[in-house]
Amino acid sequence: MLEKIKKPNDIHKIALADFPALAQEIREFLIESVSRTGGHLASNLGVVELTLALHNVLDLPKDKIIWDVGHQAYTHKILTGRKDGFEQLRKEGGMSGFPKRKESPCDAFDAGHSSNSVSAGLGYVRARDLSGDDYHVVSVIGDGALTGGMAYEALNNAAELKTNFIIILNDNNMSISRNVGGMSSYLSALRTAEAYTGMKLGVTKTLKKVPKVGTALVDTVRKTKSSIKQLIIPGMLFENMGLTYLGPVDGHNMRQMMKLFNEAKRVEGPVIVHVLTEKGRGYAPASRYPDRFHGTGPFDIQTGKPLSVKKGSTWTDVFGETMKKLGKEEKKLVGITAAMPEGTGLKSFGKMFPERFFDVGIAEEHAVTFAAGLALGGMIPVVAIYSSFLQRAVDQMLHDVCMQKLHVIFAVDRAGLVGADGETHHGCFDLSYLTMMPNMTVMAPKNQWELEKMLEFCVRAEGPCAVRYPKGSACQKFEEFQAPVEHGKSEVLYRGQNTAILSVGSMTEVCGQVYQELKARGENPTFVNARFVKPLDTALLDELAKDHTLFVTVEENVKNGGFGEHVAAYMEACHPEARVLPIAIWNRFIEHGEISSLRAKIGLSAPDILSAIEEYEEQE
Repeated sequence: MLEKIKKPNDIHKIALADFPALAQEIREFLIESVSRTGGHLASNLGVVELTLALHNVLDLPKDKIIWDVGHQAYTHKILTGRKDGFEQLRKEGGMSGFPKRKESPCDAFDAGHSSNSVSAGLGYVRARDLSGDDYHVVSVIGDGALTGGMAYEALNNAAELKTNFIIILNDNNMSISRNVGGMSSYLSALRTAEAYTGMKLGVTKTLKKVPKVGTALVDTVRKTKSSIKQLIIPGMLFENMGLTYLGPVDGHNMRQMMKLFNEAKRVEGPVIVHVLTEKGRGYAPASRYPDRFHGTGPFDIQTGKPLSVKKGSTWTDVFGETMKKLGKEEKKLVGITAAMPEGTGLKSFGKMFPERFFDVGIAEEHAVTFAAGLALGGMIPVVAIYSSFLQRAVDQMLHDVCMQKLHVIFAVDRAGLVGADGETHHGCFDLSYLTMMPNMTVMAPKNQWELEKMLEFCVRAEGPCAVRYPKGSACQKFEEFQAPVEHGKSEVLYRGQNTAILSVGSMTEVCGQVYQELKARGENPTFVNARFVKPLDTALLDELAKDHTLFVTVEENVKNGGFGEHVAAYMEACHPEARVLPIAIWNRFIEHGEISSLRAKIGLSAPDILSAIEEYEEQE
């Protein structure tokens, strides 16, 4: 059946009776494919029928589907003729794991972050109406994404619409980890309101049988604000906001969904269709452990176990263990995460100190200002968020934390290149936006020991602090260098002359290779572990300027606003005779691929750094 899908809308040629078989084939294909390449499995297995039903009632690419986050769009990619691309899924030069407009006109919006699909969809609707076009716009948003405030800003705005806009609420009771908060409880009430669902269908059928006036009566009931819904479902949040609510409907019953989607297409205004799905459906390991199969590497299909064995602790593991240790020593220490207790390493801290652990849902802005309030109340909050997601809370960090000089610690995970998830997930901008903030202290550890010591330093410090560390196995090299962490002080690993290599955090291991190669060539460079990106260790720069002519800075951050630019600005002002060579990420978005390969591609591998130094010296 799957071989009949070669291009968009080929699904219209398949009989409805064959849809269950097609859904089964898609599931088998996804499990087999992702077991080889890795990817987001559980979320995609949960929306197979939902995607089939949507594609069956829509005309793509004329109609628009905006997938919130986008990691559940694999079936959508298959149905739009990209099945063969799964061989290179998330590999450099291959197909992205997220919707990409450059891949297909059927991808209406480039996605990767949460809670923005309703805003984007509303923009499409307004543009459609202004242009006099005629197409349907569908935003698919998960219940986890509804913990993000941006979704409510958009829903509030959408309520003013007088034309059709379909919002599919994909409700699987999960984001990455289990959902938390009031919206989760509210949706739970909707899910379990079977009495209401059955009554609604029964009343509708009965009223429609009334001669001549039946249909009109049904419409009247639907339009009545104090309808039967409010008697049985507490609050009726969506309808009270001005949106028509349909559902809930079984997200694995395609006929029911298609019927409801066609009904939604006829609504003159915004309409929410509440669809209940099961994350990981059809594959027992993913259904049993949906968070583990949210994003997975290659795995054995029979057992569900990963093919590669983790070697040593990850940076996230080290952070998690250090938090438990510090939690025992400091009773005021609290941990905050935005829907990722396991991903950030705070899960074990939460089990040990449940009263001091807060999962606020997908709400990074709230997490930061919530931390500000905790700090003002005498606590020491640690906000653990991925670098790419922390971008969403820049205003709150700047205005609510830094302006008040509050003692809030930011654990910035996944800083630098992250690999297969690509441009929406690389943490390439945090040094730039963190160092621009007054009163913020910014650090990056060279190895796992230093991460632990930096976190200890942050707990003792005053004012806002940020520690940024990468994805993957924690560096265990340079153990012989364990100078105490002092505010604003770098660590000189090897003292030489003429050329100074200043590395930031994750690049120290690569810079170590550069140092050794320069030594092998007969040179005697200085090798510095910067430790602090802000404040700069200007005392060391002044000292090195006496017998060094070239300063090479290396960081896994964009060049604009990064460590290298800060060093260059200082040296130009105070030591104009010195030359500075900043080596950093291009000022552009980097696509997906293996981290080592991406580093080589953008000039951050050891050979590339050596070549850059040679070329610079030749030019001079």
